[in-house]
Amino acid sequence: MRYRKLKADYLFTGGKLLNNEHVLIVNFDGEIINIIDAKNAGEEIETFAGILSPGFINAHCHLELAHLKNIIQERTGLVDFVFKVVTQRHFAEDEILNSIEKGEEEMVQNGIIAVGDICNNTSTVSQKIKRNLHYYNFIETSGWLPEIASLRFERAKNIFDDFEKHNLKSSIVPHAPYSVSENLWKEMMPLFPGKVISIHNQESAQENLFFLEGKGDFTKMFEMMKIDNSFYVAKKKRSIESYFKKFSSAKSVILVHNTFTEQQDLDFIHEHKNKNQLVSICLCPNANLFIENTLPPVDLFLRNDCQIILGTDSLASNHQLNILEEIKTIVKNFPEIKTETLLKWSTINGAKALQMENEIGSFENGKKPGIVLIENVEGGRITSNSKVRNLG
Repeated sequence: MRYRKLKADYLFTGGKLLNNEHVLIVNFDGEIINIIDAKNAGEEIETFAGILSPGFINAHCHLELAHLKNIIQERTGLVDFVFKVVTQRHFAEDEILNSIEKGEEEMVQNGIIAVGDICNNTSTVSQKIKRNLHYYNFIETSGWLPEIASLRFERAKNIFDDFEKHNLKSSIVPHAPYSVSENLWKEMMPLFPGKVISIHNQESAQENLFFLEGKGDFTKMFEMMKIDNSFYVAKKKRSIESYFKKFSSAKSVILVHNTFTEQQDLDFIHEHKNKNQLVSICLCPNANLFIENTLPPVDLFLRNDCQIILGTDSLASNHQLNILEEIKTIVKNFPEIKTETLLKWSTINGAKALQMENEIGSFENGKKPGIVLIENVEGGRITSNSKVRNLG
């Protein structure tokens, strides 16, 4: 037989959740051929219990931090977490590379086909050139002191050039509004046009406080890191109001975490986004619980019809790299959300955000989106007992 024929209790196409009267036709290279009525599919159909879905998109990860699994204490708050990540990066190279390989293998096993990955160095390049997964690499840049902007940008550009040399899709992006000086913004903004840009946004209530009043835990963080913050004058604006318009030339903007985003922030985005620009709200609920013991206002994003995508964050702030586990956390806390909606967030929406929707994210003719089986579902609902299996 030239093709595989797959059928399950439910078939999620990337747009719709279909019943068991449909069969997915795929060739042995993983290319989607068609979805047809089961009555016309003939024999030799592989039948499964659960939901068939395109491969998951992990829109926010830090694969390079895989060696920090079980190292950092939970629920410390963002400032202490960031400080520990910065000060505990120094492990033996072979240990870091081995952890990166295991982290990627875990994602493959958990049905992830593409990753929006944050990179502060080139440690993941040797793994990524194996092309086991699709990657969009966000070369993360930070530097709060204005006088180090050129040096930090030059370093980021060197890392970016190394990724580009290996034909790995990449952008230079800011880490977070509280870690990038105006001088550094000016250095990187000319590289935004047509790119996918990512930023950690409103992950802590302290972020808005810092931009509104120049107070709070971020001043403590600068003291801990021995950074002279005396030059800073509070902008008297909320965090997102201080930087969002700088992204006007980017094709796709991914705002990550958004744990303390409010209606006025969404209104500001809606008013100031480029009309041809895709803005995505990336949720990493298990990391938010790990760091701040708080979840983002998912119901607020739903009411505003936001483009929502999902990420795992890193193994420094999560116990696994598994998009299904992120979905399960959302289901537990927001049970009214339909399975079809959750699967859109984890497949086609993520593909669009990473500008990969022509290759992956849905079961459409000619695509190679990967195939996952979600087992242990009840009436089409994902439960705490659901598991994911990669079918190729």
